[in-house]
Parts: sequence; C-alpha cells; structure tokens
Amino acid sequence: MKKHLTTFVDKYVKSINAENAAIFVGAGMSVSTGLVNWKELLREMAEELNLDVDKETDLISLAQYYENEKGGRGSINDQLIDQFTKDVKESINHQILADLPIKTYWTTNYDDLIERSLEKNGKITDVKRCSENLAISKPRRDAVIYKMHGDITMSHDAVLTKDDYENYNVKRQLFTTALQGDLVSKTFLFIGFSFEDPNLEYILSRIRILLGNHTPDHYCFFKTISNDSYELHDDYLYDKIKQEHRIRDLKRYGIQALMIDDYNEITEVLQLIQTKLRRRNIFISGAAHEYGYLGRLGAENLIFNFSAKLAEKNYKIISGFGLGIGSSVINGTLAHIYSNQKGHLDDYIILRPFPQNIADPVEREKSWKQYRHIMLGEAGIAIFFFGNKLVEGEVVISDGLIREFEIAIELGLKVLPVGCTGFASKELWQKVVGNFDEYFTDNLELREAIKLLGQDNLDEISIINNLIKSINILQNHI
Repeated sequence: MKKHLTTFVDKYVKSINAENAAIFVGAGMSVSTGLVNWKELLREMAEELNLDVDKETDLISLAQYYENEKGGRGSINDQLIDQFTKDVKESINHQILADLPIKTYWTTNYDDLIERSLEKNGKITDVKRCSENLAISKPRRDAVIYKMHGDITMSHDAVLTKDDYENYNVKRQLFTTALQGDLVSKTFLFIGFSFEDPNLEYILSRIRILLGNHTPDHYCFFKTISNDSYELHDDYLYDKIKQEHRIRDLKRYGIQALMIDDYNEITEVLQLIQTKLRRRNIFISGAAHEYGYLGRLGAENLIFNFSAKLAEKNYKIISGFGLGIGSSVINGTLAHIYSNQKGHLDDYIILRPFPQNIADPVEREKSWKQYRHIMLGEAGIAIFFFGNKLVEGEVVISDGLIREFEIAIELGLKVLPVGCTGFASKELWQKVVGNFDEYFTDNLELREAIKLLGQDNLDEISIINNLIKSINILQNHI
C-alpha cells in the first residue's frame, strides 16, 4: 500500500480510538451496489424535457425544470421511490464501516444502506432524516446517521431541486448547525464523494462560511486521472489539470486528497483500518486444571501481571473466562484501573462467559462454537495459555482451546501460543514455530520472541516481555 495511505490509516485509527472520527458517504458508495447516481436518476426526466443529461452540468436546475414542467413534486417523488427501493446488497465497504467503532455518519444519499449495514452488525442506529429528528436522541445508540438531504422514506421532503437547496437553511438549519459542530470536533473521511456532485457548491460553501480556517484535517479519496482512459491526449491533460486545481482548492476547507489508482484501494484502506483497530483487542484463551512448572500461584501471578500490563499499554482484553485463568485476567485489569484511578472496566476488557445452562451436549457444542466465533471476531490477536482439563479423573488436552486456535486462524487473527505453559499451548506453539511463514510475515524480532515463548521453565518476566514485544511488533506488521 502507498505510503501516504498507510500514514492516513495511522492518523485515522488514532481519531477512531479517541472517538472523534466521522464518515461522510456520497453517491459513489451506493452506485457500487447497483443504485443510480444523480445523472442516472435524472436521465428519464431530462428526456421528457427534450434535454440530454450528458450535456448538462447543472443537475439541480434540471430537476427544478422537471418540477416546473410537471407543476408539482409528485413525479420526482415517484422516480425516487422507483430507483431507491430496489433490493440491493450492501457493498463490502458498507460492511467494513459497519464493523468499525465509528459513531457519526453523514450522507447526502437517499438510500438506507448505511443504517441497514450497521443494524446487521448488531448496532443501534439513530437516523436523522428531518430537523424534527434532531431534537430526540435514541437511547443506547451506537451510531448517529445524518441524512442531510433526507431519504426515501420521506421522498416528498428530499433535497433535490433548486427550490430545495435555496430553502435549505430555512427548513434544515439544524443540519447545518450540527454539521458545523462535527466538522470542528471530528476528523471526516469522505467516501464515494467526488466533489463533482451537483451539491458541491452548497456543501463547501457551508463549510467555509461556518468554519473559516478553524477546522481539523479531513480526508477524501480521489482516483488519479489515467491517460489510458482517454482517446485524446488533450482531453486527458485538461481533466488532469482540472483535478489538480480541485485538489488544491479543497485544502482551503481542510480537506486532504488521498490519491488512489483503483477504487479497490478504498476497500484495502478500510480493511487496514479494521485490522489495526482489531489488533488492539487481545483475546486470551486458556484453560487449566494443572499448571505445570509454574504451579497454581505462579500461573495466577503470570496471568494477573500480564493482564495488568496489557491494560497499562491501552490494549483491550477479550476473555471467555476460561477455567483456572479467568479470574486472574479480571483481577489484573482491575488492579491497573484502581492503581491509576482512571478509566472504566469496559474500556479495558470484554468478558464473554460461556453459557452453561444448555443440557443437550450437541446443542451446547453448536452454541459454544457460535459463541467462540463472536468473541474471536472482535479481536486481532489471540494468546493461548496452558490448555488442559480434567475428564473422568484424568488431565487431558483441552479441545476447546484447540478449537479457539482454529477459529482464530479462520478469522485471520495472529496467534501467539505460550508454549512454555505446556499442554495444548505447547502443541500449538510447535505448530506455529515449525511453520512460521504460514502465520506471520517474516520479521526476525518477532520470530525470536515467539521462539522464546516455548522455552522450558521460562520465568514470568520473560514470558510477559516477549508477549508484549510480539504484540507491539504485530501492530505495525499486518
């Protein structure tokens, strides 16, 4: 990936973690699903007016001409309903965004793809379609979606014609005010917004008039003009120069261009953001009836101090409250919180105790498999300790820990078995070390740190130091 894109990812991940990131979605996000853009929406209307939509640059006026000709809004509303109630599937970019812990979305689109994607991801959405919605907040909401031009559920009130835009600050002044606040306090990423849309003048003028130079950096994707797309070299040069002027002009509004050669790079950038965020979530897998050379007290101290160190480094722990280690994970995290007198338990740990009240063993196994997928799906790194249980008086390898390792690999997590703790973790460590290149991109420091995790009778400090070292390296080696 290009250096300027990875640099952006690191900055934007910091904004997400600080809870001041926002997304602005334009028509390009919806077009990729099969919905129409503005030009295609107005094509039939233009034909009825004996105009060629491909020759028109002022599409807002074109929509107004159509309303004038029809003597009312009804025909436009019918077109909106016809085009934006199609049964289309959310794009992969919608799906990735829905997985990210971003709480603020703005869009000029009329469709419901953003909220639908978020809700499928189990999130509670608070959709602002009209000014009245801004006065009420939905309880326990996970994301707010501002439909600044309305949407298909209120087609009669959608912003489309010149009249709508001219009356915007009368009917939708509260949206302007809310946008002002978010542009001051949050870092926006514009996706699918070409800044060639017919509302360019309106949105940019609001930003500049309302904020002046007092705005943080915002970002948008621009596809590089390619000579291969043109029959005439002069046309290529003209569009290239025009794009360069547009990019420089956007800097007046604090908007920095992220240049890409292909739209697939947007997906790659979003996936990298997703991966980096998940890498801050550490899944701890472990089950122990026996504790090997560490003994019970030594094992509890190891897990306690390791969990406290993760909290100190601002990593979030995910735990299924495994046999013999779950309480030490919680106590270590709590010790860090209490010693620093700041933060909440939810900021540092996600607990997912397995449901125990399922009598049918087949149903229980099915339920626990789904549960493991949910837990591991929230993490980017999985760490494995011990891995044994008592069955009919005999200590055996924990099949649950093995399954969690397999699911972690299936979901693309990086795995760190602590082989020195023995049992299933020893077996998994041997598997990883013996096939290192299958699990990691080559990194000498990481290879050595993981090798040390399998050393017999390794002391607690060395275990923790090598785990933290490995985790830190994995933050920057995707």
